[in-house]
Amino acid sequence: MDIQELLASAKTQTFDRFAQKLNSLVRENYNFSNLDESNRKIVLDIIKKHLGEIHRGQGISSVVLERENYNLYEHREKLKLTEADLEDIKKILGLFKK
Repeated sequence: MDIQELLASAKTQTFDRFAQKLNSLVRENYNFSNLDESNRKIVLDIIKKHLGEIHRGQGISSVVLERENYNLYEHREKLKLTEADLEDIKKILGLFKK
């Protein structure tokens, strides 16, 4: 299952089942293969924060994504994120864009 199939079937699933499938997809997605566990957790936390919009099939607005990316950039040293990590996270979050 890819992200488009998950978003298309989001409205027909319970919220808990959708969250479970989303977690599974994020952990198995090849885009996550170069991110370490702490970086994956950062991405999952952002996705979980907006899970309601994703579950309704709306996705995350571009304004919200830009704000999340800006916050990550501002706190990159504290979170120990490299430029490559930031780019990968931005690309992954873009999959959930409206």
